[in-house]
Amino acid sequence: MPRAVSNSSPLIHLSWIDRFSLLRRFSSVAIPPAVWREVVEEGGSRPGVSTIRHARESGWLTVIEPNNRDLVNLLKQELHAGEAESIVLAIETKPDILILDESDARRIAGLYDLPITGIIGLLMQGKKEGQIDSLRDEMDRLRNQGGFWIHDKLYERILDWEQSLD
Repeated sequence: MPRAVSNSSPLIHLSWIDRFSLLRRFSSVAIPPAVWREVVEEGGSRPGVSTIRHARESGWLTVIEPNNRDLVNLLKQELHAGEAESIVLAIETKPDILILDESDARRIAGLYDLPITGIIGLLMQGKKEGQIDSLRDEMDRLRNQGGFWIHDKLYERILDWEQSLD
């Protein structure tokens, strides 16, 4: 099974729509300390915090400090701390996939040739594997419950792709 490194947004938004289980396709998920702080310590009573705590307690989700603090600090000039640490952690640990949603973070991760996916990619994989019945329903939940922004053109392209599967 593949290994992943994740930023905050995928953990938060997948938890909000009760789809955290889509991450179980990975043998392990590593996150840096800034992501743990944002998602769990600052998460309060946000949906999914207990699920994420349990994932760490079970050993499937691990918190790993990136070593290259100089690169983290450099990337933090353009990105949030969690994004910067996630990218550096992925450079250092070489996971099969880095899970990021923010376009600036994805652009910078691309400069390091890191393999990237996001929530939409995970939903599409879930659809292909039969874990999801309707991408429209899932994307609508992301937008309405999670406040997740999906460009209308991307939304329509995903629906077209879903129709091609049926």
